[in-house]
Amino acid sequence: MFWQTSKSKLSLEKTLVMAILNATPDSFSDGGRFFSIDDALKQAEKLIEEGADILDIGGESTRPNSQRVSTEKETQRVIPLIEAVTSRFDIPISIDTTKAEVAENAIKAGVEIINDISGLRFDEQIAEVAAKYKTGLILMHSRGDFGTMHMQNPVEDIIREVSDDFRRSIGKAESYGIEKKNIALDIGIGFSKTFEQNLELIAKLKMLGGEFPGFPMLIGTSRKSFIGKLLEDAPASERLHGSLASAAIAVWNGANIVRVHDVKETVEMLKVVEAIKSSHKKVEV
Repeated sequence: MFWQTSKSKLSLEKTLVMAILNATPDSFSDGGRFFSIDDALKQAEKLIEEGADILDIGGESTRPNSQRVSTEKETQRVIPLIEAVTSRFDIPISIDTTKAEVAENAIKAGVEIINDISGLRFDEQIAEVAAKYKTGLILMHSRGDFGTMHMQNPVEDIIREVSDDFRRSIGKAESYGIEKKNIALDIGIGFSKTFEQNLELIAKLKMLGGEFPGFPMLIGTSRKSFIGKLLEDAPASERLHGSLASAAIAVWNGANIVRVHDVKETVEMLKVVEAIKSSHKKVEV
């Protein structure tokens, strides 16, 4: 199994680590820390040295209560960083955006994956851009518009809701000519899901993934609020162990890509999980 981007054929024989690199002043966990090019480049080098397989660069925070930024401002934040990273390092880069114009500018600067948290709901032309350049495309489940995507009333059956939305977004992508091999799916942990529903999605990921064979499953639990709730309201900076536990279980249940802040610790965790998975498969045979 592999995931095809515009430049790479990424093997899914082992779990891919997508490292978060935010060029924003207000992201929930690391907002402002890597807002300058020099600081962001140092962080990129650190993430790559620690074992990142992909860098996911974003210029607009999607945390609860975040404010939408203009296409121009988002472009100004991400393009210089993308150009600087691609000139120094050989690693696949994704652009975390819901705007087609930002995505196309980012691709011209060296990006090969589009990470769309709206699943083509906010700007359908992202599909046109992805098809034009044959990029990888991550389709995430979410509901509502940018201002309300964290405030939607809970649905009764979250598994059916995510499954139905995946079918909608895949159908939309394919209608623009995007091939299955380019698409990855993200269940959207934390986006208008209850505490219990976040846990249910991770626990039932294997079942959900079984409905979409051949599509890589991506999960992003890193430092999210449901982990803080489990750990007696621990702040984002103190959610490492909970993040690792949730990612480990997700990988055991079929996640192919994990989107994380803490690369070194995640890489070490994955070595253990994948060794046990490999042994488990041999026992089953």
